[in-house]
Amino acid sequence: MPREIETYRGFVYPWVIDHVGHMNVQSYTGRFDEASWHFLAHLGLTPGFLKENQRGLVALDQRSQYKLEVLAGSLLDIRTSLLEAKTKTLRYLHTMRNSESNEDVATMELLIAYIDTEARKAVPLPDEVHAKAASWLAV
Repeated sequence: MPREIETYRGFVYPWVIDHVGHMNVQSYTGRFDEASWHFLAHLGLTPGFLKENQRGLVALDQRSQYKLEVLAGSLLDIRTSLLEAKTKTLRYLHTMRNSESNEDVATMELLIAYIDTEARKAVPLPDEVHAKAASWLAV
């Protein structure tokens, strides 16, 4: 089983509920995006580092799976695991859970590329990021 870390914890407010009575897709995506930033910071790719080095991250592939309804008043957490680290890309998995029942409610798998924001092309990930990723995957 891949190593996981908690990357998000939150509450579902009534204003993120859609016309069917459960959390809207936009809210799932926003929470997964916030979890991504915490996960990437854990690897050393903080917003400050990216800005200082004219680097960025872009999604190449994003796949969501909705498993159980999420209702207003739910407590949620997201755990994230690194699946793969290549020269210029990272692939990772977010698992959103109902914090009370500990049931998985949704997942999102992402493949992202590390880019030079001026040249607008993928570049190799920093050595420090690869080292952290290698130790993560070795667990």
